[in-house]
Amino acid sequence: MPNDLLSSMSISAAGMSAQRTRMDIVAENIANAESTRTKTGGPYRRRQVVFQAIAPEQKFSNIFNSAFQSNSQQSVKAAYIAQDKKPFREVYDPSHPDANARGLVKMPNVNPVEEMVDMNAASRSFEANVTTLEASKRMFLKSLELLR
Repeated sequence: MPNDLLSSMSISAAGMSAQRTRMDIVAENIANAESTRTKTGGPYRRRQVVFQAIAPEQKFSNIFNSAFQSNSQQSVKAAYIAQDKKPFREVYDPSHPDANARGLVKMPNVNPVEEMVDMNAASRSFEANVTTLEASKRMFLKSLELLR
């Protein structure tokens, strides 16, 4: 039982870490929503976090136990940051320093409304993991009280 409680805490902590990474990337996207020039040249390109499931350690005992359990425990991690391949927006502004010969400026492919929705979803997922972690902690403490 203590192992189950500790693993549930570990899974919640991994989920919180992954969602924190997601919130950081969303904040970066919002901050650069008007950046028309980057170090690499061209406008800022929206970034997204790609999550990956993490299986438990491949120890014999874990493999043996998972054969008898219907729900094997998996965790999550932020595997990598991908760039969104959507095309850039073009805005007519001949006075802009980055305007081309036709007066068009390539703007980042960041939609602030979409980013706020993503931020809200990440925040709710983070809160759900915090709630799960707190519930696991309470159960662990109650178990310790019973052993006294």
